[in-house]
Amino acid sequence: GHGDYVTRFSEWVPYDHRVRGIVPDCDGIRRLVPIPPVQETVNALFGESISSEADMQAWYDSQRVPPPSGEPTNGEEAALSRVGPLLYEKVFKNYTMKQWGRPPSELDASVLLRLPCRTSTDDRYFSDPYQALPRRGYTRIFENMMLRNHRIMLRLNVDFFQAREAGALPSYGLLVYTGPIDAYFAQQGMPKLEYRSLRFEETWVDEPQHASQFFQEAFVVNHPSADVPFTRIVEYKHMPNQPEAVQRGAVRGTLIAREYPQAEGEPYYPVPNPENRALYEKYRLLAEQNEPDVCFLGRLATYKYFDMDQAVCNALEVFDGLRDAGKLPKPRAKPLVSGVLRAGG
Repeated sequence: GHGDYVTRFSEWVPYDHRVRGIVPDCDGIRRLVPIPPVQETVNALFGESISSEADMQAWYDSQRVPPPSGEPTNGEEAALSRVGPLLYEKVFKNYTMKQWGRPPSELDASVLLRLPCRTSTDDRYFSDPYQALPRRGYTRIFENMMLRNHRIMLRLNVDFFQAREAGALPSYGLLVYTGPIDAYFAQQGMPKLEYRSLRFEETWVDEPQHASQFFQEAFVVNHPSADVPFTRIVEYKHMPNQPEAVQRGAVRGTLIAREYPQAEGEPYYPVPNPENRALYEKYRLLAEQNEPDVCFLGRLATYKYFDMDQAVCNALEVFDGLRDAGKLPKPRAKPLVSGVLRAGG
C-alpha cells in the first residue's frame, strides 16, 4: 500500500493537525475557536448551549439555506447550504475573499463544498483515523529517495525551459513534468492560468506571552476577519520535528509566519472557477494530443489542489497506470536524470 511505500523513506510520528480561528462573537469579542466548526465553535460565537450531535444537527438544519436551483452553482450558495449565514459570514466569507482575492460567489461550488460539517466534538482539522508527519520533515524523505539511488542523477538550478530551448535536455523515453502546465505550452500564446501565491512574513518572538513558550495555542491560527490583512499565522514550534533544545524547553523564543495571499509570486493554489477550468481543459487536450512522452503530474501540472497524502497517492497511481500500460522505459545501467529540473525557479 501507499503507507508501506512512504515508510521506506522515513519514520513517522503521530500528529493530529488542529486549526483554531480568532473570530469575533455576537458581541464583537474575539474568541479562539476550533476550525472547522464543532459544537464548541457554535456555542462560543453564538451563545448556544449545544451538547449533543442531535442538537448540532438540528442547529445546522435550522441554519441551512437551500440553493435556489436545488444544486449550489457557486461557493456562496455551497457555503450557505452547508453551514448557513451565521457561520458563513463570521468564519468563511472574508477568509475566502482574502485567500482567493474574490468573493465566494465567483468561485466554484466545490471550494466550499469541501467544508466539513461536524456534528461531533472532534476538533481535528482532518477526520482521517490515522494522521502522522515524517519524524525529520519532508526534506529528508526526498533525500532518502534520491540520494541513495544510483539510478537517479540530480541537477539543481537548471531552468527546464532554457535547457529545452538549447537542446540540452538529456534524451528520454518518458519525461515527468511537475511545473505549471501553461508555462510548458507558453509558446502557443494561450492565456495564462491563474494561480494564487503567498507572501510569508516571518517574525522571531523573543518573549512569547504564554508561559508555555508559545506565541499561540495551535500550529495554525486562522484570522478570517476582514479587518486583518493576513489569513493565518503559523507557529513552527508546534511541529514535532523540533531540535532537542526546543523539546527540552530550553528555547524561549518562537518563530511565527503571517501569510498574506497575493496574485503574483510562486504559484501555490490553482484558482477554481469555470473560466480557469475551461482553460485548463484546453491545455490538458494540448498535452494529450501533442506530448505522448510527457507525463504531467502534481498540483501545478494538473491544476488541482492536492494535500500531501493526495499528492503521494496520485503520483503512485499514475506510476501504476504507466507501468500497466507498458509506458515505462526499461531501466538503464547508467544513471538516469530525474525530473527535478525546476520549472522557471
